[in-house]
Amino acid sequence: MKQLITRIDDELHAKVKAKAAAEGRSVNDLVAGLLEAAVREDESPQEWHRRMVAEGKAIAFEPEVPPPGRKQLAELMRGTGTAVSEALDWTRGER
Repeated sequence: MKQLITRIDDELHAKVKAKAAAEGRSVNDLVAGLLEAAVREDESPQEWHRRMVAEGKAIAFEPEVPPPGRKQLAELMRGTGTAVSEALDWTRGER
């Protein structure tokens, strides 16, 4: 393992230290993670998600049933009218 020494101004150091504390991490862990992210090759959204799950920063679950398809959803929504649109308009102050 190598050690990296760099000079940063006091204000940046305070911000880094505060961010690390807020995340419950050491300054070293935070900075190492930021440096790693800066040099990481582009990854697909699927690769990013797998990495986040592996690092414990996201969860993955399998739904009990598959979500409805477009046609099935349209059938389920048939007859609901414009109630949702009207409610959204009302909350936005448009009615």
